Amino acid sequence: MSLTSILSAEAIENAVKECQAPDSFSFKKFSQLCGLTSKSPKEVKDVFQILDEDNSGFIEESELKFFLQRFVPGARTLTDAECKGFLSAADDDNDGKIGVEGEWLSAITCRLGYYHEPIGKAVSISL
Repeated sequence: MSLTSILSAEAIENAVKECQAPDSFSFKKFSQLCGLTSKSPKEVKDVFQILDEDNSGFIEESELKFFLQRFVPGARTLTDAECKGFLSAADDDNDGKIGVEGEWLSAITCRLGYYHEPIGKAVSISL
């Protein structure tokens, strides 16, 4: 499975272009631009599985550094500040890694202001 089987190649390309400059990455904005926030929980989990390079069930800080490169080979690496910001936004238990069920799924759906109905249609909600 590839990211482009879940997200459109054009949306991915646009999302990566928006954060080319160092320290310009915003997880919320990137997730919206690449279309991740409009996907079903299963599709969001599938994206996680692709990004979890070592198949540990977690995305660790070392994997976050290469987050953009997983979407577009040759993209820049995230800065240390961006990795720490990403972790602080999604790492609920402060263990230095993001798990799929509670942390990743919650970061994409609830914390970004989206709720997925059972059919997978995203609706914006206020938190």
